[in-house]
Amino acid sequence: MVCPFCSEEDTAVIDSRRNAEGSSIRRRRKCSKCDSRFTTYEKSEIDLIVKKRNGNLEEYQYEKLHKGVENAFGGQEISQKQLKTLVDNIHTEIKDKGKKVDSKLIGDIVLKHLKINNEVAYLRFASVYKEFSDVSDFEKEVAEFN
Repeated sequence: MVCPFCSEEDTAVIDSRRNAEGSSIRRRRKCSKCDSRFTTYEKSEIDLIVKKRNGNLEEYQYEKLHKGVENAFGGQEISQKQLKTLVDNIHTEIKDKGKKVDSKLIGDIVLKHLKINNEVAYLRFASVYKEFSDVSDFEKEVAEFN
């Protein structure tokens, strides 16, 4: 952290405390050059938490969503612009569901969008997401299209 008084880059933390809500950290710092003291506040930039099937919580990752949707297309024709638009639409719908979202809800939203856009990508994603075990699972899913 740069000292606001002398612009020295070497400052030391002398005290850290969470705020009452636990959403940010207050740090008292001291400059090694001019001995001035100042306060900084740190707040997490985590916008969304995903609750996994096993109960673990992890930070939502746009890149992971993008890669999963891209893999669902598996070499089929889709431009990078179309892919980004699709992923952005899915991302927006996920964010509209709140700050903490179940991974199942994310998968369901992805499936809904893929079903509208590309049946093959839908089936590829569904086979992994729904953990298909044999051909009959594919047949059941294809039957829902008709």
